[in-house]
Parts: sequence; C-alpha cells; structure tokens
Amino acid sequence: MKLGQLVRGRRVLAGFWGATVVQVAAVAFDVKILKQASKVTLMPLLWQWSRTQDAPPLLQAVLLASAAGDLLLETDLQLAGMAAFAAAHACYLAVFLANPAQRSWRVLAAYAALWAALIAVLAPGLGNQRVPVAVYALLLTATAVVSRWHNSRSGVGGALFLISDALIALRMSGRDFPGRGALTMSTYAVGQYLLTSGVTKSDR
Repeated sequence: MKLGQLVRGRRVLAGFWGATVVQVAAVAFDVKILKQASKVTLMPLLWQWSRTQDAPPLLQAVLLASAAGDLLLETDLQLAGMAAFAAAHACYLAVFLANPAQRSWRVLAAYAALWAALIAVLAPGLGNQRVPVAVYALLLTATAVVSRWHNSRSGVGGALFLISDALIALRMSGRDFPGRGALTMSTYAVGQYLLTSGVTKSDR
C-alpha cells in the first residue's frame, strides 16, 4: 500500500469514528439535526475507507447499499430502507461464502435458535410487519453465521449488526427502553467496521 493511500485511509477512518461519536451523542441527547447529518455520513465514510484498503467490489456495494438504507430510514420509506439493507446482507453473504475459513454447524444451530427465539418474542407486537421483519431477520442472521465462518473479527461484526437490528425490532414491537437508540447506533457502526475490516485485513 502506498504511503499516500495509507495516510488518506487513516484520515477517513478517523472521520468515520468522529461521525460515530457525534451520532451516538446526538441520539443520546436527541439532537435531531446532528442525528440526521451524522447518520448519513457514516457509511459513505466507511466506503471511502474501504476503497483505500482495496476492498472487493461486492464489499463496497454493501456499504453503498447500507448508506442508501440509512438515508431511506430517515424518511417514511421504511420498507425501502429495509430492502436496501437486505441487498447489503445479500452482498455480505456472497463475500463471506466465497472464502469461508471453517464452516461450523454449531454456529449455524446457535444462531438459528436465536432467530427463532427473537421472532417468537417480538412477533406479537409487530403487527403487519411481522413477515418482512422475520424474513429480514433471517437474512441478517445468515450474515452473522457466515461472517463467523470467515474469521472471528468479521464474526464479532456480524453479531453486533444482529444486536443493532434486534434493538430496532424491539422498538417496533413496543419494547423500547432508555438508551436503546445510542446502543443501536454504536453497535451498528462498530459492527459494520468489523465486518468490513474483517475482509480487507484478512484477504489483503
């Protein structure tokens, strides 16, 4: 990697973590303008960083789809935002299944049981969004499984992403709690970074 590319990568990554701190703080203190402005910069910054790490095109597509999902979820187009994230997870699956280090059926069984438990608990409060949430959660769980098969770093990222969206589903089902929003965004940002860096660092 060239020195200029390395320096640029570090600057962009610092910007990503700075935007993450602003986003979590803005959510915690309910500063609407900062919440919206910082949220829509997270994935574009991580995408720019991935380019400095020579990330594969499919991984870059994940981050662009996630950026679109973040933007759509700030509007009334909730299902469109969910569809954008579904596309992101489909790309994650393609990335991780292309180079699995070790397929563990115990990991698959554990996450399958977790998915079933989450849906059983949340479904009564989801109303007409029960089916799309269950399908999306299955795709998200699959990402968590195959990311763990890839390596432990990306596996932690997949688990954090699952936690982040499970927290959103809790709110949708009427089970909100103080601090949930800040926890959701912190696990989301860190999860996406670990998923991305788990590919770029291991496959470089």
